[in-house]
Amino acid sequence: MKLIIQIPCLNEAATLAQTLEDLPRDIEGISQVEWLVIDDGSTDGTAEIARELGVHHIIRHPMNLGLARAFMTGLEYAIAQGADIIVNTDADNQYSAHDMPALLVPILKGTADFVIGERPVDEIETFSYIKKILQKLGSRIVRAISGTHVRDAPSGFRAMSRAAAIQLNVFTNYTYTLETIIQAGHKGIAIANVPVQVNPSTRKSRLVKNIPAYLSRSIQTMLRVLIIYRPLRFFIGLAALFFLPGFILGMRFVLLYLQGNGEGNIQSLLLATLLMGTGFLLIVAGIISDLIAVNRRLLERVQSLLLSK
Repeated sequence: MKLIIQIPCLNEAATLAQTLEDLPRDIEGISQVEWLVIDDGSTDGTAEIARELGVHHIIRHPMNLGLARAFMTGLEYAIAQGADIIVNTDADNQYSAHDMPALLVPILKGTADFVIGERPVDEIETFSYIKKILQKLGSRIVRAISGTHVRDAPSGFRAMSRAAAIQLNVFTNYTYTLETIIQAGHKGIAIANVPVQVNPSTRKSRLVKNIPAYLSRSIQTMLRVLIIYRPLRFFIGLAALFFLPGFILGMRFVLLYLQGNGEGNIQSLLLATLLMGTGFLLIVAGIISDLIAVNRRLLERVQSLLLSK
C-alpha cells in the first residue's frame, strides 16, 4: 500500500521544514510513504529547500497558477506514480500531522474513499467569530448541495483513495475544497469525517484575505459546480422565477379581458409575455446544458478507466 503525502506550496520556505519534520514516516497498514511538494511559482527557494530536506517528489510551476491548480497537479502526479492513497496537507503546518494515521483508517477499512479532517473550529483562537459562523454556514450549504455529511468543508487536510482521486476534477483556480466535496457527493464517492487538531498559526491565511472576498468566491464556486453537475435543476429553478410571475400576470390579463377591462392592461400582457418567454428560454438552456453534462460524465468515465490502468 503506497501513500503519497502532497503539499501545495507558495513561498513556504519558512515553514516547510517544520511541516516535513512532523510528517509520519511509518503508518500501520502502509508499506511505502513518500512526500510530494508542488511549488506553485514560489520566489523564496521553496523547491530548493524541499530538495535539501529529502522530499521524494518535487514539481514546480514556473508561475503561480493558484491553489486549486497546484492541488490537481499533485493529484495527477501521485496517480501516475502509483499511489494507492493520497493525503493533502498544508505547508504552513496548520494541521497536526499526528492525526494522519486516523485520517487513513476509513480508507484502509474500506468504509470510505474520501476522508475530511474536521478541525475544532470553535476552539481555533485565530478564527474570528464571524469566520467561525461563515465556516459552519458554508459547510451546511455544501452538505445541502452535495448530499453529504461533511462537517468542515473548507478543511484542506484530507485523504483520498486512488479510486476517488481518479474521479476528481477541479475547474476553478481559487480553491479545491468545496468543489471536490460537491463532486464526490454527486459521483457517489463515500465520504467520512475524522476529528483532527490544528497547530498554532504560523502566518495569516493567504486564501482568506478578507471575509467578503472569501464569501463571494466561495458562493461563485458552489454555484458554478451546481451548474456543472445539476444544470437542469438549476435552470428550471431559475426559469420558475420568471415563468410563474409571468403566468400569473397572463392569467390576470385574461380574467380582466373576459370582464371587458383588457384594453387598459396591455402592459401586463407584454410583461407576462416577456417573463414567460425568458422562463422558456432558460428551460431550453437547462435541457441543452443537461445534454452537455451527460457527455462530460461519459468523458470523465473514459478518463477514469484510462487512469485506472
